[in-house]
Amino acid sequence: MLTNAPRGTKDILPDTVGEWNYVEQKIRELCSRYGFEEIRTPVFEHTELFHRGIGEGTDVVDKEMYTFKDRGDRSITLRPENTASAVRAYLQNKLYGDSSLVKLFYIGSMFRYDRPQAGRMREFHQFGVEALGEENPMVDAEVIMVAIDFLRSLGLKDLKLSLNSVGCPHCRPKYREVLQDYFRDKLDDLCDDCKDRFERSPLRILDCKADADKPYMADAPKITDCLCDECQEHFHKVQQYLTDAGIEFELDPRLVRGLDYYTKTAFEIKYAPLGAQSAVAGGGRYDGLIEEIGGKPTPAVGFATGLERVLLALEKQNLLPEMDKKTDAYVVALGDAAQGPAFKLLTQLRQAGLKAGMDYAGRSMKAQMKQANKANARFALIIGEDEVKESCVMLKDMEKSEQQKVSFDTIIEKLCAEVKG
Repeated sequence: MLTNAPRGTKDILPDTVGEWNYVEQKIRELCSRYGFEEIRTPVFEHTELFHRGIGEGTDVVDKEMYTFKDRGDRSITLRPENTASAVRAYLQNKLYGDSSLVKLFYIGSMFRYDRPQAGRMREFHQFGVEALGEENPMVDAEVIMVAIDFLRSLGLKDLKLSLNSVGCPHCRPKYREVLQDYFRDKLDDLCDDCKDRFERSPLRILDCKADADKPYMADAPKITDCLCDECQEHFHKVQQYLTDAGIEFELDPRLVRGLDYYTKTAFEIKYAPLGAQSAVAGGGRYDGLIEEIGGKPTPAVGFATGLERVLLALEKQNLLPEMDKKTDAYVVALGDAAQGPAFKLLTQLRQAGLKAGMDYAGRSMKAQMKQANKANARFALIIGEDEVKESCVMLKDMEKSEQQKVSFDTIIEKLCAEVKG
């Protein structure tokens, strides 16, 4: 047991970590172009932040959070998502004082107790953005474009953007009543979770996977029929801006997202080749969250995407690039007298900016050359007793199978010229 990682977690090993670095580099390049700045929040927060931020009655709060008491008897929760944490940081550090619109992005581990499956672990990694302080629907469109551009930059095609408006505190109570009237005579047929949601959060019934295929679900009242004038106008403008930007979308009146803090715009991006678990990104507007957590009423919008699922999509479509695992130079030391000069040379190679390695076990020349090949070394630098006496190194070009003697004084300059061109 001690040698097994906890269920739902996974080691990211050296042979795959380059793929993560590739995706994260794409994220940072994209966010820089859009003007989003990186934020890093604690992995755990006070439990109340998520109770108030995500909402009672959600699956995340009721079933999936990792919550425990610390030694000070405080209730602590490993973050199940990062929006609430970003908002807390925004308020605590008074980021709102710097600009009317604050644009943040994050990359990090989240934790949910769920059934592990492909692309969905109990510890998972998210990339997300949050735009806080602006109600203009153009910001909604920009956030959606960041999500689309990110996925496209990785080579993913066949993306399907679904769009909806979940209303606001002015018009949602009316829809809540309409929805309850519709489902009241169907309560006995609903799953236990939806029976519980009926009073607490009836919109969540539309998001239920267990009842999704029941015939009456397709005929459920649409929230877009109950939107107030302000929400109707906002939703229309979001659609118009996306159209102006050349972003295709389809309206989905059943899309409500899984967290209670959403208002107005809600969206989801699916990648069809992933099959049943095809959602790769989702988000929306959450104008009431900052006030709920303790700040002044502040509009905000954001999204998040699970990186495991993105990497799974890239792997299935053979879109992951070949990782550069080449070594510029490998130092081969033969005999005790060569160890010191070899280590000094290794240090000089690295200080010159070259990727260099060396065998520390004092093995035979044949074994060390085998290691040089395994390290994909471009050059082998061989130092034996004769080379130490002559203050030189035998330089072997591993690609051309050519070798020559080069003095200690000029070897670094020569290698830099060969490697860096």
